[in-house]
Amino acid sequence: MTFTTPVPARTEQQQPPARAAARRSAPMPGIWRAGAARSKVELKEFFRNKQSLVFTLMFPVILLVVFGSIFSGKVAGTQTDLKQVFMAGIIAAGVMSTSFSGLAISIAIERDNGTVRRLAMTPMPKAAYFIGKLVRVIVTTALEAVLLLGIALTLFGLPLPDTTERWLTLGWDLMLGTVACALAGAAYSAAIPNSRSASAIVTPVFMVLQFISGVFFPFGQLPHWMQTVAAFFPVKWMAQGFRSVFLPDSFTVVEPAHSWELGHIALVLALWSLGGLLLTALTFRWRGPRVR
Repeated sequence: MTFTTPVPARTEQQQPPARAAARRSAPMPGIWRAGAARSKVELKEFFRNKQSLVFTLMFPVILLVVFGSIFSGKVAGTQTDLKQVFMAGIIAAGVMSTSFSGLAISIAIERDNGTVRRLAMTPMPKAAYFIGKLVRVIVTTALEAVLLLGIALTLFGLPLPDTTERWLTLGWDLMLGTVACALAGAAYSAAIPNSRSASAIVTPVFMVLQFISGVFFPFGQLPHWMQTVAAFFPVKWMAQGFRSVFLPDSFTVVEPAHSWELGHIALVLALWSLGGLLLTALTFRWRGPRVR
């Protein structure tokens, strides 16, 4: 009987030099391919996390239903319902909820549990991490806006934009506001020491900016110092942009500048986007408070 000795598989060192060199020099996935893969992971994680899904998406919806049911009457000096002013403002609050608050807390948790550090040690381009986060924010913000608009239209009679120009304003205000708040949230995450304190550090900023930015009250009725402080932040400008979309032009009589200032809105949101990008690049940490 003849016995045949099995031939072991050759390792990379035993393989022909040309084949081994080709495998070592195989190109890594490009930034857009890696970003698409990371975006898929981010969306799956978000929609599978029921607590995050409910808090991030439903909190503005609850505010809309509660306060929309409470507000009544006209804004002084206009024929515009107070609840319609609130409806326009709460959309800006919804954008901030999904982009600024949701992103800052998410990054703080991932940094604390070591996810950010482990991703930084992989061959994945670091920019892919931020692409994934931004895609997640854009998708969830669009979903939030649809939810809020649907409820405002069906339950509270918020009118749809009546011109192409207003639809375009809605689009760029929503997009610029989302990017500005997302990058501000990514930069602000550097101020959060650990995941346990994330909500406590983020939520007060989120709530205060809503109150001083014309979400719950007509902006022109707020104290002058509040208007001045709010003008430094993007929520005030987003809310003003949404008011220009859903409210009649006659409402500008109670706006501080007596106009919608659309060019100024676009400029401020663009500057916040650039500033947030720069701050994120300078302050973002890929390692948590302790090595894991």
